[in-house]
Amino acid sequence: MEQPIRKKGILIANLGTPDKPEKKEVRAFLKRFLGDSRVIDTPRWLWLPLLHGIILNTRPKKSALLYKEIWREAGSPLLIYTKAQAELLQNLVPNQVVRFAMSYSHPDIPSVLAEMEAEGVTDLTVIPLYPQYSTTTTASIYDSIATYYLNSQKIPTIHFVSDYSDHPLYIQLVASQIKEALKEHDIDQLLFSYHGIPVSYVEKGDDYPIKCQQTTKAVMQLVGDIPYIKTYQSKFGPSEWLTPATDATLKALPSKGIKRVMVITPGFVSDCLETIEEIESENYGYFMENGGIEFHYIHPFNEDPRFAELIKTLAVEQQSNEIEKESL
Repeated sequence: MEQPIRKKGILIANLGTPDKPEKKEVRAFLKRFLGDSRVIDTPRWLWLPLLHGIILNTRPKKSALLYKEIWREAGSPLLIYTKAQAELLQNLVPNQVVRFAMSYSHPDIPSVLAEMEAEGVTDLTVIPLYPQYSTTTTASIYDSIATYYLNSQKIPTIHFVSDYSDHPLYIQLVASQIKEALKEHDIDQLLFSYHGIPVSYVEKGDDYPIKCQQTTKAVMQLVGDIPYIKTYQSKFGPSEWLTPATDATLKALPSKGIKRVMVITPGFVSDCLETIEEIESENYGYFMENGGIEFHYIHPFNEDPRFAELIKTLAVEQQSNEIEKESL
C-alpha cells in the first residue's frame, strides 16, 4: 500500500513579550506569564491573590519603563529576532512549513498550531528556543502543545526537541562566539550567566542546573584554559534561587582583582529585556561602580545564520529518529 505523503512543519517557540512597552500591554503579558503554574508553582490559593492584588498593580508600570529603554522601531527585540530566525530557517527548508510562536504573547501557540493545521501539516517538529531544559520554560511549551491537541480528532506526528544543552553544533556555536570575542579583548575572567530558577524546583526534580553545567563544561573544553565562572540571573520574589547570583558576583569581582570580564548568556538565543537591560545595562553598572575596568558582553545568536543551521539540524535529526523507530 502506498504511504500517504507527509507535509512537514517546524514550530520554534519562545517565551514572549508585551505587544507594546506600555503599562496595559505589560500587565496583560505578566498576567499570562506569572499566572502559569509552571513558572510559579506556589499553590494557586496563595499565589493568585498576590498576583492580582499586588504584583499586577505595581510591577507593570516599572517593567513598561524598562521595555521602553530596549524597544525598537520594529518592536520588541525578542519578537524581531525570533521572526528573523524563523525566516532564516524557512529559507533552509523551503519544502517545510516554518512558523514561530510565543508562550505568553502574540502570535500564541494555539493560533499558530491552527494555522499549520490549516496548511495541512501532518508531521510537526516543535523546538523550544531554550537550549537547557527546565519545567519553567520547555515544559510549559509542551503543555501548550498537548492541551491544543487534547480533544482533537486529527493529531499530527509530533517530534519535540526538549533539550540541546550539549548538542555539538550548539556547543561549537557558543564556543566560536567566545573565541571570536577573545581575539578582540584581553580579560581576567569569563562569566556564564544563565536565567535562574528557585531551588525548590530543583528539589522537586528539575535538572536545569545540570543542563547549565553540561553546556558550560562542553563549551570550555573547546574554548581552552581561561578562568571562568557560572552564575544565575533574573531572581524574582523572596524564595531561594540558584546561586551564585550574577549581580552579586559582578559586584564582588573587582575587589578580588578581576577587573576585566566578558559575559555570555548561553540560555538566551535572542536579545531581550534580561540581556539588554539586565546584563548590558544594570549588571554592567554594578561591575563598573565597584571598580571594574572593562565589561564585554557577547550578544545571543539573534540573526546569526549559524543558529538557523543549528535549528535545521535539530529538526532533521528529530524527524530522522522517528522514521528510524517506525522502520524497526
